[in-house]
Amino acid sequence: MILPNDVVMHFAIVILGVCGFFVAKHIYNHKKAGLVLVCPIRFDCNTVVNSDYSRFFGIPVEILGMFYYSLITLLHAVLLFPQISSLDFLINSSLILSVMAFLFSLYLIGVQIFALKKGCSWCFVSAAVSTFIFIFSVL
Repeated sequence: MILPNDVVMHFAIVILGVCGFFVAKHIYNHKKAGLVLVCPIRFDCNTVVNSDYSRFFGIPVEILGMFYYSLITLLHAVLLFPQISSLDFLINSSLILSVMAFLFSLYLIGVQIFALKKGCSWCFVSAAVSTFIFIFSVL
């Protein structure tokens, strides 16, 4: 059975959204429990996720991430069933969200490199997931 390209893209974005959610949840759980967030590679995740830049308008970035990934996953899960959805509105909403998330990820990567001069591999993974969601949304 050959699936249409749009179904494959929506399914890929659902999988990426779930992965992104769990990365953001991992960061959230560590911060909430007061545990040190250790990076899988030689970065300083704990310093990055507890920095002054870890909140956006007072909201922890990891909560914004969990919200974004949940919403994008839900949107694309619905898009897997086009007969029950208004495709144009959902596709446009998804595209706008993915562009905003991609740009926000670029901003956060810039903060790590230029302002903090420290990196967080969990944050880079989340940015990569966000980037792939953006790319797949545009295709």
